[in-house]
Amino acid sequence: MISTQEGMTATLVTLVERLAVAIDSLAANQGDPELKAYTPAEAAKQLGKTENWVIEAIQADQIPHTRIGKSPRMTAAHIRWVLQEGERLPNKYSKLRAAA
Repeated sequence: MISTQEGMTATLVTLVERLAVAIDSLAANQGDPELKAYTPAEAAKQLGKTENWVIEAIQADQIPHTRIGKSPRMTAAHIRWVLQEGERLPNKYSKLRAAA
Protein backbone atom coordinates (compact mmCIF):
# COMPACT_ATOMS: atom_id res chain seq x y z
CA MET A 1 0.00 0.00 0.00
CA ILE A 2 2.82 2.37 0.86
CA SER A 3 4.61 1.77 -2.45
CA THR A 4 1.44 2.65 -4.41
CA GLN A 5 1.06 5.84 -2.41
CA GLU A 6 4.73 6.72 -2.95
CA GLY A 7 4.33 6.07 -6.69
CA MET A 8 1.32 8.36 -6.86
CA THR A 9 3.20 11.05 -4.92
CA ALA A 10 6.17 10.77 -7.31
CA THR A 11 3.84 11.03 -10.30
CA LEU A 12 2.13 14.06 -8.80
CA VAL A 13 5.48 15.76 -8.13
CA THR A 14 6.56 15.07 -11.71
CA LEU A 15 3.34 16.58 -13.06
CA VAL A 16 3.72 19.68 -10.87
CA GLU A 17 7.32 20.12 -12.06
CA ARG A 18 6.23 19.82 -15.70
CA LEU A 19 3.46 22.34 -15.09
CA ALA A 20 5.92 24.78 -13.52
CA VAL A 21 8.25 24.47 -16.52
CA ALA A 22 5.33 25.05 -18.91
CA ILE A 23 4.19 28.16 -17.00
CA ASP A 24 7.75 29.56 -16.98
CA SER A 25 7.99 28.94 -20.72
CA LEU A 26 4.72 30.76 -21.39
CA ALA A 27 5.74 33.68 -19.19
CA ALA A 28 9.08 33.99 -20.99
CA ASN A 29 7.38 34.08 -24.40
CA GLN A 30 4.96 36.87 -23.47
CA GLY A 31 7.48 39.67 -23.84
CA ASP A 32 6.68 43.33 -23.32
CA PRO A 33 3.04 44.01 -24.30
CA GLU A 34 3.98 47.59 -25.20
CA LEU A 35 6.19 46.21 -27.97
CA LYS A 36 3.52 43.93 -29.47
CA ALA A 37 2.33 44.97 -32.90
CA TYR A 38 -1.32 43.97 -33.32
CA THR A 39 -2.73 42.99 -36.69
CA PRO A 40 -5.91 44.77 -37.80
CA ALA A 41 -7.91 41.69 -36.76
CA GLU A 42 -6.36 41.65 -33.27
CA ALA A 43 -6.81 45.41 -32.90
CA ALA A 44 -10.44 45.11 -33.99
CA LYS A 45 -11.12 42.61 -31.20
CA GLN A 46 -9.53 44.98 -28.68
CA LEU A 47 -11.61 47.90 -29.96
CA GLY A 48 -14.87 46.01 -30.36
CA LYS A 49 -14.99 46.89 -34.06
CA THR A 50 -14.74 44.87 -37.25
CA GLU A 51 -11.46 44.17 -38.98
CA ASN A 52 -12.80 46.03 -42.02
CA TRP A 53 -13.44 49.15 -39.91
CA VAL A 54 -9.85 49.12 -38.65
CA ILE A 55 -8.40 48.58 -42.14
CA GLU A 56 -10.50 51.37 -43.65
CA ALA A 57 -9.57 53.77 -40.81
CA ILE A 58 -5.89 52.96 -41.31
CA GLN A 59 -6.13 53.47 -45.08
CA ALA A 60 -7.85 56.83 -44.54
CA ASP A 61 -5.23 57.82 -41.93
CA GLN A 62 -7.99 58.34 -39.36
CA ILE A 63 -6.27 56.33 -36.64
CA PRO A 64 -2.60 56.02 -35.69
CA HIS A 65 -0.73 52.98 -36.91
CA THR A 66 2.68 51.78 -37.96
CA ARG A 67 3.81 49.60 -40.80
CA ILE A 68 6.07 46.60 -40.64
CA GLY A 69 7.05 46.28 -44.25
CA LYS A 70 3.77 46.78 -46.08
CA SER A 71 1.65 45.37 -43.27
CA PRO A 72 -0.26 47.83 -41.09
CA ARG A 73 0.01 47.22 -37.36
CA MET A 74 -1.21 48.94 -34.20
CA THR A 75 0.58 49.13 -30.88
CA ALA A 76 -1.06 49.23 -27.46
CA ALA A 77 -0.50 53.01 -27.44
CA HIS A 78 -2.33 53.34 -30.77
CA ILE A 79 -5.28 51.34 -29.45
CA ARG A 80 -5.40 53.46 -26.28
CA TRP A 81 -5.39 56.62 -28.44
CA VAL A 82 -8.39 55.39 -30.45
CA LEU A 83 -10.27 54.61 -27.24
CA GLN A 84 -9.47 57.99 -25.70
CA GLU A 85 -10.23 60.03 -28.81
CA GLY A 86 -13.57 58.28 -29.19
CA GLU A 87 -14.70 59.39 -25.74
CA ARG A 88 -17.49 61.93 -25.74
CA LEU A 89 -18.55 63.72 -22.57
CA PRO A 90 -22.09 65.01 -22.19
CA ASN A 91 -22.79 68.63 -22.95
CA LYS A 92 -23.31 70.64 -19.76
CA TYR A 93 -26.55 72.03 -21.26
CA SER A 94 -28.04 68.66 -22.18
CA LYS A 95 -31.12 67.49 -20.34
CA LEU A 96 -30.81 64.58 -17.98
CA ARG A 97 -32.70 61.54 -19.13
CA ALA A 98 -34.51 59.16 -16.83
CA ALA A 99 -32.90 55.74 -16.51
CA ALA A 100 -34.65 53.15 -18.62
